Amino acid sequence: MTTTIRDLRPDDPDDAGAVVGVRRAALPFMISTARGVAFEVTSAHPDKRYRLLVAENGEGLVIGTAQVGIVHDSPEPGQGFVNAYVDPAHRGLGAGSALLRTAEEHLAAERAKDSYAWVLDEPPHRAFAERHGYRASRSAHFLRRDLTAAGLPALPGNLPAGVELRTGSAFAADPRPLFQADAAASLDEPGDTPTELDDYEDWLRHVWNHPYLDRELTTVVLVNGQVAAFTAAHTDGATRYSSAMTGTLRAFRGLGLARLAKNDSLLRARAAGYTEAFTGNDTGNAPMLAVNTWLGYGVCATETRFTKPLETAR
Repeated sequence: MTTTIRDLRPDDPDDAGAVVGVRRAALPFMISTARGVAFEVTSAHPDKRYRLLVAENGEGLVIGTAQVGIVHDSPEPGQGFVNAYVDPAHRGLGAGSALLRTAEEHLAAERAKDSYAWVLDEPPHRAFAERHGYRASRSAHFLRRDLTAAGLPALPGNLPAGVELRTGSAFAADPRPLFQADAAASLDEPGDTPTELDDYEDWLRHVWNHPYLDRELTTVVLVNGQVAAFTAAHTDGATRYSSAMTGTLRAFRGLGLARLAKNDSLLRARAAGYTEAFTGNDTGNAPMLAVNTWLGYGVCATETRFTKPLETAR
C-alpha cells in the first residue's frame, strides 16, 4: 500500500490529534496533546529548520510521524535530529523508512553533518536504526510513578535555614532568574549535542510559554533569595504529569535540593488530581536515578541514542 509523506497542517486540530494518537501508541511515556503538537511547528525558531512530518497510508490514515530539524542552539554547527514514530498496528508497511528518508533529505539540504535519533531499546527498533546506517552511542530510561499509590515521601517538617520553595508562577512578572538557572544547569545536562541557552526571548517563547508547562506545579528552590534548583512540570491538563527538566546550580549541589524540588512538585501534582508521573533519566546519571528511585519511580522503557553521518546536499 502506498505511503505518502507530508508536513503537518498545524491549523487542523484533527491532523494534530492524529499525530498525538500515533505518538501515544508508539511511545506512551511522553506528554502529547494536539495543542502541543501544533505549537511545535508554529513556534519553532527559524534556525531550527523544523518540520513535523506525517505518514499517511493509501486511505489517508495517519500511521506515522517524525520530528526533524537542526540543533540551532548548539555551539557545534551541523547537528541534526530526527525522531520517527510509527503506529504499532501499521508497522512493516514502509512508513518508517519513508519518514526517515524524507527527514534525512531535509537535514542534508540544510547542510547538517550528523543525524541523531532516539530509538526504543528493543530488537526491532534497534535493527531498523542499524539497517539505515545508525550506530548506538548512549541510552536513557523512561520512568513512571503511579501517583495514586502510597509511598510518596512527605516534605521535611523544617527546611534548612535560608531555603524556600516557590512555584514557577511566582516568577510570572519576571521569569529571567529561571532562564538564567535553566541556562546554567543545561550546561551540565548529559548529551551528545550540547546546547547553550543564550536567547532570553526565544526561551520565553519556547520554554516559558510552552502549552505543556504548568507553572503552578513547577517548583523552584531558593537559597537566601537566589534560585538554586528547580524542576519544570509538564502536564496534559488531565491525568499525566512529567518532569521536563530538573537542575541544580553548581554552587548548591550535594544539598539534596533537586530531590526537594521534585518531591514538592510531585506532591502538588497528586493533590491537583494527576494520576501518572513520568520522567527521563540518562542511564549514566546515577545521582538523579537515585533521586527518582527514592521518589518511587520505576523504569518502564529505555531508549538508545543513535547517530549517523550525513552527506550534505551541494
